[in-house]
This record gives sequence, C-alpha cells and structure tokens, in this order.
Amino acid sequence: MKLSNVEIDTRLIAKLPLKFANKFKAIPVKEENGAVVVAVTDKHNLQVLDEIRLIFNKPVTPLETPEEEITLAIKKHYGVGADTVARMIAESGASLDRSGPEAEQIDETAMAQDASVIQFVNQLFLEALKERATDIHLEPFERELQVRFRVDGVLRDVPMPAELKYFRGAIVSRIKIMSEMNIAERRLPQDGRIELKAGNKQIDCRVSVIPTLYGEGVVMRILDKAGILFGLEQLGMLPDTHKIFESIIARPHGIFLVTGPTGSGKTTTLYSALSRINSASVKIITVEEPVEYHLSGINQIQVNTKIGLTFAKGLRHILRHDPDIIMIGEIRDLETAEIAIRASLTGHLVFATLHTNDAAGSITRLIDMGIEPYLVASSVIGIMAQRLVRVVCDSCGKPYDPGNDYLADFRFERKPGDKFMKGAGCEKCLNTGYYGRSGIYELFTMNEPLKKMVMEHAMTGDIKNKAREFGMRSLRDDGFERVRKGITTIDEVIKVTQEDEDVG
Repeated sequence: MKLSNVEIDTRLIAKLPLKFANKFKAIPVKEENGAVVVAVTDKHNLQVLDEIRLIFNKPVTPLETPEEEITLAIKKHYGVGADTVARMIAESGASLDRSGPEAEQIDETAMAQDASVIQFVNQLFLEALKERATDIHLEPFERELQVRFRVDGVLRDVPMPAELKYFRGAIVSRIKIMSEMNIAERRLPQDGRIELKAGNKQIDCRVSVIPTLYGEGVVMRILDKAGILFGLEQLGMLPDTHKIFESIIARPHGIFLVTGPTGSGKTTTLYSALSRINSASVKIITVEEPVEYHLSGINQIQVNTKIGLTFAKGLRHILRHDPDIIMIGEIRDLETAEIAIRASLTGHLVFATLHTNDAAGSITRLIDMGIEPYLVASSVIGIMAQRLVRVVCDSCGKPYDPGNDYLADFRFERKPGDKFMKGAGCEKCLNTGYYGRSGIYELFTMNEPLKKMVMEHAMTGDIKNKAREFGMRSLRDDGFERVRKGITTIDEVIKVTQEDEDVG
C-alpha cells in the first residue's frame, strides 16, 4: 500500500515536531484501536518507536514504509523544503519554542550565507519551476511566512513548515544578495534581477521587495527563456484571425496596437510578430521596460527612468537609427503616443501595447490622451485585444453537458458538434481541472467606414458594433469558440471577459 494513497490525520502531524519527523524519517498516519499508526523505515528501531510513544503518550503500531515515500509525505504535510528547514533549526542553535519577539533573535545576515538557507531558496525555485509557476510570492504575517505560487494565472498557497517564520529575514536577505540589492536597507522598496540555471534551462527572475508591517514582502516573476516559444502558431489564434494577423504584420507602415491587462500575453504576441517578420532586409528596434526576453537579430533598448531614458526619449533617438520596424513596450503618455503616430505616418511599422479592456477602447484612449481623431484614423491599421484562458487538463478532462438553462444565462447558442469538456481534477493539474493557458483574441482592423466613425468622434460601443458587422469577433465570442472545441470552459471565458456585448 502506497503512503500517497492513505489519508493522513493532520491532527497527528501537528503533534510530531518537524525536526523529529525529518531526523528519524517517521510520520504518523492515523489512530487505530487506541494506538498511533506510524510510517517508519525500520519497524524494529525501538529507539524511534519509544520516542514517538512518549510524544503521543499512546501505544505505537509501526508501518514499515520505503524512505522515499516518507520523504514525500513529510514534504506534502510539513511543507516544501521541510528537511532543509529542520536542518536550519538545528544549525541556528536558537530556541524556537518561546513566543514573542525574543524567539526570532537569529542573525539574519549571517544565516543568509548559511548552506541550509541557500539550499531552501534553491528548493523554492525548483518547486516553482516544477509546478510551472510564473510568480513566487513571499508574504510575512504576524505568525507565519506565507508562500504562494501563481500557476496558470491563479495564486495558490504552497504548504510550508510552520517553523519557516523564524527564518523569514534570512530567506529575504538571501534573495536580496542573489538579486544584488542592499540587504541593510529594509525601509524602502527595491528591485533586482536573478539569473539562474536549472538543468538545461536558463531562468531569469525579476525580483521586487517591499517593506510591510511584519517584514519585507517579496515577489519574484519567473521568465523561462528556454520554455517560451515565439511562433505565431503557438499563440492559439483561430485560423481566420491568424490569417488577418499575418496580413497586418506584413504591412509596410502603420501602427498596430495590442491591448489587455497585465499578464494577458501582450509581450508574447508582439515578440511572436517580430520573430515572424525579422529578416536581414529589415531593421527592428524595440523600447521596453524591462526587456523580458532577448531576441536574436533585433536591437532592444531598456527604459531607465532614473537616468532620464523614457519611452519618448528612446523613441526619438530610435528614429535616427533608420529602423523599418519599431516596437514600443507601452504607450503611457501623449508624448510617446505622438512620436509613435508620427513614426507610423512616415513609413515605419510600429507595434505598441496599451492598457484598455477591448480593441475599440484603444481608439478612445488615444483620443483622450490628446491625439487628433484624424491622426488616429490614418495611422492605426489594427488593434488586438487579448486575454489568457486556462485550458482543460488533458489527463482528467471529460465530456459533460452544461445544460440549456446554464448556456442561456450567457447567451451561448448551442450548435451541432459542440464538445463541452471539464476537468475533474488530478495530480497533474493540482486538482484544478486546468493545465496550461491559451489566448483568446479580438482583432479590429481599420477600414474606410470605421475611419469615418473615428473622425466623427463616434462612441466606443458604436465603433465596436460596426467592427462586428465587418466580421470582428468579440473576446467573449472568440472564447466561446474554444469552449465549442473543448479547449476551455464557459466559466473560464466569463471570468476573463467583461460583459460589453450590449454597449451602444
């Protein structure tokens, strides 16, 4: 019988100290007939059994179990890096049984260089990579150090040993050392970067540290340079959208905008477009904050506001370097927007991102910034709004019928051949029912009737409705097409798209 298939009583876990469980490779499983059943590597080791009997003050029934299974169970129930934390406790020589501030008097700076702390931080990164996390959050509270991973866009708690709270300062100091921050400065926010190599993967981490009430909070954004694919085929566009997108990025000049909230895949879409059109016959220059991935054959500039290198200043100098194609990380102000528009009208193909909810909203945003409507109408060739939806897990996904009443609530029109899928939850998808993400897209292309509406200051909703008459699919409609194919679920599409179907 495998230990992973057994329901372990967490109340018993709380009574057996982590230090003991790790040292003797033992974990309590359940109470049975007045005795505690304990998984051990050697059921004849009387010393271990006697110690456990004293801790629980009850008879002990040994359950001989392979060491690797016990180690996995300790990790699952005591938390990630439990063995390392147990070693940190032993090496610190601190008494962690007391309550109050005096319990945390551990030399954090010295411990940050300790082998066990270094190993724990490395284990944290490896666990995050194993679970496909894009972000690691370390959040200090009064009685704990909470660790969370963002996987497929959703944050989830990561079990950690309770004793970890005593080493939170040392762990943060270790991360600050790795990201070349000032470890003595704990009152101000700091930003840094860590480069790691895990196996054959080159990992880049953007690190942000902020002071909070109970210590410094850390967020690490993981950028897997090896795992990212910049092919248009990997973006998951439907065939008709893909065809139009290809034709837009092949245009000689004009401005193409990609819009959506933070974390919606805008940078990946733009990098994919640049990778497709990159060749020896064109010069491509980007201005980004920060440069997330290095693209071969493309000149990339990183914005640095501390020395006055803004998007606008970078753009002005870019234009003197004879580029054919320009990519702007984000249009944030009128000056950047004006230079981008002017560049697109003077023979350059310009890609840029904006933070708006939908494609038509970008037009209103540019006009609100102060760009004349006639300049917007004559320069914008297309706008892509996008979101990321979680994909149904291929291991536990099964066909199901959501019911006509449920479909009617979201005005989802059932069609012959619809294949609704839903994940039941399994070990692969961490019991979420989803594994991985795919994009959904709303592609707006400018034509003469739409140009006329823009110049006449038409409302956003009217522009969007007219664009739909010309064949544009809204984000929700595009998402529903993925639902029909069994790629994602209605719940997921509804969650990431706002209801704006009746605007105007």
